[in-house]
Amino acid sequence: MRARSALFDLYGDHVARRGGWAPVGGLVRALEALDIAGPATRTAVSRMVREGWLTPSVHEGARGYAQTARATRQLADARRRIYDEAEPAWSGAWDVVVLEPPEGRAARERVAGGLRYLGYAPLAGSTWVGARRHPDLAARLEREDVDWRGFASRFDGDDHALATDLWDLPALARGYLQFDDELTTDHEPSAEAWIAKEGPAAAFARRARLVHRWRLFLFDDPGLPAQVLPQDWPRPAVAARFRDLATRLAPAADTYVDACLRS
Repeated sequence: MRARSALFDLYGDHVARRGGWAPVGGLVRALEALDIAGPATRTAVSRMVREGWLTPSVHEGARGYAQTARATRQLADARRRIYDEAEPAWSGAWDVVVLEPPEGRAARERVAGGLRYLGYAPLAGSTWVGARRHPDLAARLEREDVDWRGFASRFDGDDHALATDLWDLPALARGYLQFDDELTTDHEPSAEAWIAKEGPAAAFARRARLVHRWRLFLFDDPGLPAQVLPQDWPRPAVAARFRDLATRLAPAADTYVDACLRS
């Protein structure tokens, strides 16, 4: 796991629930459990400041970094998607977004990647489709200085067939099943005994890697409603197993993070 990704996970899974600010030394100590050296952590923090995710802040005389409003929104959305807070009911209408493509290949790829993360797929040319309007869509496109128009529309055809055309659902299902196979070896009933033996730092590292692996699905899974998914869709069962293990590891992981941020 790279330092920048580990920092996103640390803020999203722990720091955000503690006010969104952490001392730089605490960040360094926390990521040492993931075998990430201090210089790599400090470099990643600086990069996240330049990108607008973190801002330097002094709290009670301690130098640290607070998450920005942009980071707070995205981390909250990621947390909801990771821990399966209920999606709003689907109206049956798709959200259609028509862009004025930005100039430059790098900008176009950045916009496309952002749209995919928000759950959209290209329908044709500069037209993208998602199951529902993502609340961060307008802000994300504004940051990229992209002109766009959007509207809700019902598909004159089979919604399941449209979803299958726009997203590679078989590949996504295989990814969930592979994760489930990997999870099996970590889901032993003696997880609490393992925690008691290995300690809080090991529990934090194990949980961080587990959550990071699951978080990668956010870039591929558009969060489609059940009405358009295959009947044997594996995500709900795999998500339940993921949440169970993450919950069992959480108290010891929190103990480790608290100690790092206090010292």
